[in-house]
Amino acid sequence: MQVVPYLLFLLVCIANGTYGQWGAWQNARATFYGGPNASGTKGGACGYGDLFSYGYGIYTTALSTPLYNGGLSCGACYEVACHNDQQHCLPGSVIVTATNLCPPGGWCNPPLLHFDLSQPAFEKIGRDIAGVIPVQFRRVTCTRKGGIRFTITGNSHFNLVLITNVGGAGDVKAVSIKGSATGWIQMNRNWGQNWVCNSYLIGQSLSFMVTTSDGRSVTSFNVVPVGWQFGRTYEGRQF
Repeated sequence: MQVVPYLLFLLVCIANGTYGQWGAWQNARATFYGGPNASGTKGGACGYGDLFSYGYGIYTTALSTPLYNGGLSCGACYEVACHNDQQHCLPGSVIVTATNLCPPGGWCNPPLLHFDLSQPAFEKIGRDIAGVIPVQFRRVTCTRKGGIRFTITGNSHFNLVLITNVGGAGDVKAVSIKGSATGWIQMNRNWGQNWVCNSYLIGQSLSFMVTTSDGRSVTSFNVVPVGWQFGRTYEGRQF
C-alpha cells in the first residue's frame, strides 16, 4: 500500500471543506438561467465579466449561498449529473465552473445546496421542461487552455487584479504580488476573484504567486512587463 499518496488525497479532501469534496458525490437540485446561448450569464458575483473572453465558455453555474461560500468557491469546477428522475433526467454528466451567486430565495434559499446552471449546461443532463431537477455533484479538477490571467485595474496606489482561467482546483485561496523593486506582498480579496494591493508598483515588472484551495501554488515571475498599463490582461503560468 502506498501510504503517502493516500495521505495526500485525504489532505486535499479536507482542504476543500464540507461541500463538494473531491470525488465525493452529494445531493442537490438544479435550475437554469441565461438563455440558450448562455449570454445572460455574463458578469456575476465572482467578477469575471465576459465569461467567454476569460476562458469559461458556456458551461457555468451560479451557486447557492452555502456552496458559494462568500466567493471562496469562485472558479471551482463541479461535475453535475441528474439523479433519480426518470422523466426528466438525461444520461451522463456535465462539468461546470462556478462563476456567480444564486441569491437567497426559492431553490437557492439557505441552507439548500443548489446549482443555477447555464441553460446549455442544464440541457446536457436534464429536459428543460422540468424547470428544476434533482442532481448529484462532486468537485473535479479544472482543465484550462493557456495560463492564469491577471487583469489589472485601479489607480497608482490601488491595484485591483482580477484572476481568471485558473486550472487545477480552480478556486483561489491566496495571492501575493512582487514588484521588481519590492519583496512579496500579500494581496487581500476585494470581492469574488478580485484581489487588491495598496502599494505603488507603477514602473516595475510584476510577479504573482497564486495558491488554490488544495494548497498548491504556482508562481509567474515577471509576467507583467515594466511598461504595463491599467485595463490590460497578462497571462502567466498554469497549474
